[in-house]
Amino acid sequence: MSIVGEFTIPARAFALAEALSAVPEMTIEADRLATHSPREVFPFLWATGGDFERFRRALADDPTVAEVDVAEEADGEVLYRVVWTDEVCDLVHDMIDHHAVIIEATARSDRWTLRLRFAEEEMVSSFQTHFRETDHSFEVNHLTHPAEPRQREFGLTPAQYEALVTAAEAGYFAVPRAASAEEIGEALGISANAASQRIRRGSEALVRSALTLPDETG
Repeated sequence: MSIVGEFTIPARAFALAEALSAVPEMTIEADRLATHSPREVFPFLWATGGDFERFRRALADDPTVAEVDVAEEADGEVLYRVVWTDEVCDLVHDMIDHHAVIIEATARSDRWTLRLRFAEEEMVSSFQTHFRETDHSFEVNHLTHPAEPRQREFGLTPAQYEALVTAAEAGYFAVPRAASAEEIGEALGISANAASQRIRRGSEALVRSALTLPDETG
C-alpha cells in the first residue's frame, strides 16, 4: 500500500528563500508538479495574498530563478511562469530518483510544505537518509496510508479536495453561511484569500469533471 507524507523544508534549503522573505505574506502553490523533463520542474506557481508586482520583482532577483513572467492574472491571484536554476531542478529530480511522487507543493514565508507519495513505507526512510546526507533534511509532519487514493477522480488536486471537504463540513456552503473563508483558512493553515481561491478552483474542477454540459452551438 502506498504511503503519503507531509514534509516541510526551509526555503533556504530548497527554493525562493529571498523572494518569500521579501513578501512574507504571499502564499504560493505549484500548479503543475515535477516530471523528469528538465524544463518541467514546477513551471507554474499560483500566488495569493500579497503584492504581486513586488513579488514578481523578488522572483526575478531570487538566485534560484532563471526566468519569470506573468502567465495569467485573475481576481486576487496571479499565475507566474518560472524557469528554475539547475540547482533547483537537480534537487527535484533527485527527489524523484529516490521514489518520491510530488503531489502538492506550497510555500509561505520561510518554508515549503510538500506532500509526497511513496509506493512502499521503506522508501520513506531511504529518502530521508539520502537527503540528510546531502544537507537537505525534510521534516516529516505526518505519514498516512490514504483511504481515498482516487481523490483526484473528479479532477481535484489533494489541496482542493481537502479545502472542499473542510469547507463543506464547516458549513461554508450552507445558507446562511456557517463558516467564513477566514475560518476555513485557519483550519487549513493558509490565508483566507488562499482558502477562497482554492475552494473556487476546486469547485470549478469538480463541475467541469462531474457534469456533462450540453452543446448549445448546434
